[in-house]
Amino acid sequence: MAQTSFFENYKYCEICGKPLPLSYRDSLCPNCQEQQLFSKVKDYIRENDVTEYQVAAHFHIPLQYVKKWIKEGRIEYKDNSNTVSLIKTYCRSCGAPITFGTLCPKCLRAQNISGHSTGTKDEESHMRYLDKSVRNKNKE
Repeated sequence: MAQTSFFENYKYCEICGKPLPLSYRDSLCPNCQEQQLFSKVKDYIRENDVTEYQVAAHFHIPLQYVKKWIKEGRIEYKDNSNTVSLIKTYCRSCGAPITFGTLCPKCLRAQNISGHSTGTKDEESHMRYLDKSVRNKNKE
């Protein structure tokens, strides 16, 4: 009987190289698929004046995906003059209107200064990056 290598039982993600079972239908792992989808969503939002519901419908994805990206600070609500493109969300601490995440800048600073965290241990261990334009906008 011929021996087969352990690695012959897998195929690999085309982007990150993560091993995938041979029975897996796609050529990209779930993480890379989500990154590609997010990139398309981000471009779509930049090019169109849409709501979170329209984004979900356009890409045939659950609304929870879009809301998750907003809470993570990866997608931001934007104001166009007197109309709001995406429905506003509010700070979970003080109730002030916010454009992304779950805390307003004031409560976030207060939380960081006091050292208290309302997130889970897993949430605290992840870093997230925002565009410079978002950080500069929040400083105003």
